[in-house]
This record gives sequence, structure tokens and C-alpha cells, in this order.
Amino acid sequence: MADATTKFLLHEDDIPTHWVNLTPDLPGAPLPHALHPGTKEPAGPDDLTPIFPMGLIMQEVSPEPEIEIPEEVRDAYKLWRPTPLHRARRLEQALDTPARIYYKYEGVSPAGSHKPNTAVPQAYENAKAGMKKLVTETGAGQWGSSLAFACSLFGLECEVFMVGSSYDQKPYRRSMIQTWGATVHRSPSELTEAGKSQASHPTGSLASRSRRRSRSRRRIRTPTTRSGRCSTTCCCTSRSSARRRSRRWRWQATNPNVVIACVGGGSNFAGLAFPFARRVLRGEAKTRFVAAEPAACPTLTRGVYRYDFGDTVGLTPLMPMYTLGHDFVPPPMHAGGLRYHGDAPLVCALVKAGVVEARAYRQNETFEAAVKFSRTEGIIPAPEAAHAIRAAIQEADEAKEAGDERVILFNLSGHGHFDLAAYDAYLAGTLEDPEFSEQDMEDALARLPEAPAIA
Repeated sequence: MADATTKFLLHEDDIPTHWVNLTPDLPGAPLPHALHPGTKEPAGPDDLTPIFPMGLIMQEVSPEPEIEIPEEVRDAYKLWRPTPLHRARRLEQALDTPARIYYKYEGVSPAGSHKPNTAVPQAYENAKAGMKKLVTETGAGQWGSSLAFACSLFGLECEVFMVGSSYDQKPYRRSMIQTWGATVHRSPSELTEAGKSQASHPTGSLASRSRRRSRSRRRIRTPTTRSGRCSTTCCCTSRSSARRRSRRWRWQATNPNVVIACVGGGSNFAGLAFPFARRVLRGEAKTRFVAAEPAACPTLTRGVYRYDFGDTVGLTPLMPMYTLGHDFVPPPMHAGGLRYHGDAPLVCALVKAGVVEARAYRQNETFEAAVKFSRTEGIIPAPEAAHAIRAAIQEADEAKEAGDERVILFNLSGHGHFDLAAYDAYLAGTLEDPEFSEQDMEDALARLPEAPAIA
């Protein structure tokens, strides 16, 4: 063990030069178009300009299998990338499993999660387009802090609407957002019509309160304010890395038997899985993929595959995705970044095609896995990432039963330094397992917008 490598490190020269776009490789029919929220006709680039700058829109509609990363973005990435790959040898020993477990650790970023990987290019493209301010929503605060950090790099103002339950649970995440110069509000709030309409749900949901804020500002002044989005669109928010991504460490897990990540909107899952998924779609590998989500908000495991809005009040384009209904508000839970009613269309398309398996885990069992991981590997994971750890431990236990030396790779998408109140509750035995309400979901599904059926 003394000579065994634990961390596989890359050089800055190995920072990827391109992002992966899986759209050309999808099985069967092409990915269904997003629809204009008013006309229900396929949305084109012009329909997306109120939401995204043209640089991001062209990524979104591009048919190219790889999209070049701007040099300014790659230069900003040097602040924390390449992120390390770890071999979880101590966890393997504790589980007494023949499996080899690897994890890619995204908690080394300034914001402590994977989300700056997309926040930086979004801020860059908006600044390049002449925007002065970005307005966004955030669940547990990782996205809000990441966009605040990214805006500070490119001289943009930032305004963040934070889900009420997380705003109350994570005061220091709010301080982090403010330290980078952004303004943060508890959501729902009285500052927007969307917030006022959701006043009956004081804990909030991870669906945009920011869209109407940015649109109302554009109506009364020059269009210098836009909203920032994390996971729910396709290629431009997935931020999967292609060339050079793993030239030196992937030989250790070149052909992982299973790739795992938690899923709330899809960015963290796509960032790790898509380069491997391309090999599967092209018949070059047989890797399995597991998307781990919370049982209290089981979008992929219990939702319906329909067109739905990406936000609560119906301002975004209609996107083809698994959804619990755009105005479904899940119960409060500590994995706030996974409290979202839908998922990115590309991730959903892979689930529908059977390429990705979705699993749902309850809150206490995810924290049990997180504590076991912390006591062996030393890192305290974010509650969101704990879902991936739970799935990885399940795979390792199955490997032990089968006597199978499978290679398991998962994404440790962030640290849990601002989530210690949740750990306090778990260690004290007071952590609840929020219940998923079938009736609330049925009511939300009944209010889905009228739209064409997805082939």
C-alpha cells in the first residue's frame, strides 16, 4: 500500500480544449426541439436570445460532436483545473470489496463544487455580449456561489434568488455569495411577480424565480441583464470535457464498468459521464451509467417524459425531459441542489434510451454513506454528492457478493463544509426522510402545459 498511488494528477496543459456534445451520437431519432413557450413551435436561436447570449445559443444548437472551449475560459479554469482523480483505497478496505473505486473530486474549485465549470463560460459569453448583470436561482447555493465567483472574474454584477429552505439552512453559503460581490435573496420573495405567486410555498423549489426579474429589468431599460442557468439546457450547460481530459489518468479507469454521479439538473452527471457515454453509443465500450437522485424528488425514477417548462411560472422554452411537473414543490431536504422538477434533455434522452439507469435514495441512507466515506477517505461530501457515494457503495457490495473486480468511477461533485447542520441532524438521529407526495405530483402533472407528444 505504501507505494500505491492514491491521487492521479494532471498538468495545466491537460486542461481540455473542447467540450463534448452528445447530440450527434444519440440513438434513434434526433433530440426533440425545445418549444417556444407561447406558440409551442420549435424554438430557434432568435427565441433563445432573451435567455442566452448568442455564443451559448450556438453551442446549444450545434450539430458538432465537439465544441472548442474559448481560450479565456481555459485560462480561468487554471485556477482549479485539472481536478484530481482519487483511488478510494481505504473505502475499498472498509467495504472488503474486490471492486476498485475511483472518484473525481470537484470540491477543489473555489466554490467547492463542479458548477464553476459551466458558470465561468456562461459569465464569459454574457460579458462578451455586453451584458452587465446576471440574475439566477440557486438551490443549496452551489450554483449561486459559482455564478457569483464567475461574474467576479469578468466584471459582471450578480443577483441570486436562493431556495428558502437552503437560505435558512446554509447562512455561510449566502456569505460566500456576498463575498464575491453578489446580492442574494430568499426565494420566493416579494421582489418578483413569480415570487409573489409562489408565496404559498415558503420553502421554495429549484425552479427559476430569476427569469421574470431579468425580463422585467430589460423591459424598462437597455437589455444589459440576463439570467444564468446551470443544468437544464443541453450542451452548453453540461460542460463535458473532451480532448486531453484524461490522457494520463484514464488508463487507471479507461474502461470503468460503471460511472456514477448524482443528478439534480444534470450538469455534474454529464460532465463526468458524457465522454464515456460517447464510447458506449459508438459501440466502443460497455460501461454502465447510474444517475443517483433523492427519493423525495425522484424526477428520473418517477417522473413522466413530457414537454415542460424549466421554471415554475412558465417563462422558459418547453423542453423534452422527465418531469414531476414544473410547479411541483418537493419537501425540504438537505440536498437542496437536487430539488428540481426536471432534468437536462440530453440526460433524459439517455435515460429514455436505456443507456443510463436512474436510482433514488432516501436521505438517511445517503448520509450513512457520506459518513462512512468521510471516516475512510477524509473528505466530508456535500449531501448531493452523497447520493453518488451511496450508489458506489451499493455497486461495491454487489461486486463483493459476485466476487467481481469491477471498476467503479463516481463524481464527488462538491464538499460539505457548509452542510454540517445536516450532519449534526444525522449524527443526533433527528434527520428525517422526507416523503414524496404522489398526490402533489399528480396535481402538478395535471397542470403540465399542452404540447405535442414526444416521439
